[in-house]
Amino acid sequence: MTHGRLTRALATASVALCAAAAAVGAPLAWITNQGSHTVSVVDLATRRVVATVPVGRSPAGVVAVPARGEVVVSNADDEALTVLAMQPPRELARLPVGPGVVGLDASADGGRVFAADWYRQRLKVFDLPARRLIADVPLGRAPAGVAALPDGAQAWVAERDDNRVALVDVARAEVIARVPVGQHPFALLLDTPRQRLFALNVLSDDISVIDTRQRQVVATLKVGKAPYGAALADDARRLYVTNQHDDSVSVFDADSLAPLATLHGFGYPEGIAAQGAQVLVVNWMDDDLSVLDAASGRLITRIALGRNPRGFGAFIGTPPDLSLARKETP
Repeated sequence: MTHGRLTRALATASVALCAAAAAVGAPLAWITNQGSHTVSVVDLATRRVVATVPVGRSPAGVVAVPARGEVVVSNADDEALTVLAMQPPRELARLPVGPGVVGLDASADGGRVFAADWYRQRLKVFDLPARRLIADVPLGRAPAGVAALPDGAQAWVAERDDNRVALVDVARAEVIARVPVGQHPFALLLDTPRQRLFALNVLSDDISVIDTRQRQVVATLKVGKAPYGAALADDARRLYVTNQHDDSVSVFDADSLAPLATLHGFGYPEGIAAQGAQVLVVNWMDDDLSVLDAASGRLITRIALGRNPRGFGAFIGTPPDLSLARKETP
């Protein structure tokens, strides 16, 4: 066995042993480490890393697909998406995409995965179970964040350098609407119950709130410098937003959109997600994860990750209980 194969075999074995320690059915965070080319798997019940999975070069975007028991990661420097199994964590497949793909999302049933091709200015839509491309839609300049509708029929994409967001229809393979927003929208967050889309504008330091029925901006929220990620927390009562260049997190009332607090003490915060009573903030410069109380914003703990973690996307997912699946099989 070559040294490279031995190293990969040992890494796989380590992943399996660590993953076995995770609580069955517990929510897990899958956080991309761009500098170490890995994904850290954090058990949110025990608040510890239970596996570190090698992936392609420079992983950044991520979407957990619990309906399929899989996680999809964008590897910008490999021009590929890595598909991981949740249980035990391991690589299943690689899907070729263009250079610089970062933004990802998936349909609720896990049938479709959406990837924004930054340099070639496309939205690529994959049939995840079949591992094949089903749509390749032209977009504006520098497409970044993606927010898919739950049924996967359409998806919003941030056309960063055009200062607008586009609504793509998959069946028609074309843009069916565009909405002007602030300067350089990057991340998107869809609030389906309230029929809103949040576009985080990294150069105007604000958030455009879009009514998805009217397809127009209905409010603008001022935040800190370079907003990067957003999450709804505390039973969707609060909106949390990371501000990269301020090392802070802005908190809003999700119904009224009134500002509630600005939290400090982060290290170039990027990805953010919420699970139950917890909010997770990924600190790119500090190589760790801040765990906050969702209701108060109080820091609970910090968890060490790999180098330069990004966690751009919906990175929390609960693995399916395979033991139950086996029992139900005749």
